[in-house]
Amino acid sequence: MKKILFPLTLLFGLIGTAQAFDGDAEAGKAKSAVCAACHNADGNSLVDMYPKLAGQHAPYIYKQLQDYKTGMATGGKQGRNNGIMFGMVAALSDQDMKDLAAYFSSQKMVAGATPENVIERGEQLYRGGDESRGIAACIACHGPRGSGLSLGGFPKISFQHANYVKTTLTEFRSGARANDLNGMMGDIAKKLTDEDIEVLSQYLGGLH
Repeated sequence: MKKILFPLTLLFGLIGTAQAFDGDAEAGKAKSAVCAACHNADGNSLVDMYPKLAGQHAPYIYKQLQDYKTGMATGGKQGRNNGIMFGMVAALSDQDMKDLAAYFSSQKMVAGATPENVIERGEQLYRGGDESRGIAACIACHGPRGSGLSLGGFPKISFQHANYVKTTLTEFRSGARANDLNGMMGDIAKKLTDEDIEVLSQYLGGLH
C-alpha cells in the first residue's frame, strides 16, 4: 500500500506550487491553424501517433510547449526532445503558448474504446498497481477516470490514442523522455514490461 500512496504525498506538495493560468482561448484558436495538420483543428488528432490535445489541462499543454522550447535551445539535452515540435515552437512567444493551451483545453476530447481482452488486467494495473514490483497505481495521480489533476501537473490520460500512450511510456522507460515531475513517470515506467505497457495503453482509450 505504501508504494501506491507515495505519489499522493508528492501531489500535495505540488499543489502549493501551482501558478495561475492566463491564456486566451479565442486568441489561441486564431493561432492554432499550424497545429491542425497533426492534432486536427479541435485538438482531436486523427493520426494515432500524435496526442489528442482537446480537453487536456491548459497548464500541462503549456508546460510541454515550454519544454519543447527548452529542448530546441539545448539540442535536446534538457526539456523535451522532438524535431517536429522544435519547428512548431520556434516562433511562439510565451503568450502564444498560453493562448494555444487555453484553446485546446477548452475543446472536448473524443472518447476512445477499450478492447475487452485488456479490461481486467488494465484495471488491475491502473487501480491497484503491482506492489510486488513496486509499481504505483496510476489512479493515485491520474484519478479514477484518468482525468488527471491540473494543480498537481498530472495530465488527462483517458481517451488518449493507444499508440501515443505506448510510445510515451516506452520513452519514459528508456529515458528518451525525462520531463516528468520529479522523475515520477520514469521511475514507474522502468518497472513496466512490454506487456504492461501494451495493456495500459489500450485500457486508457475507453476509460471513463
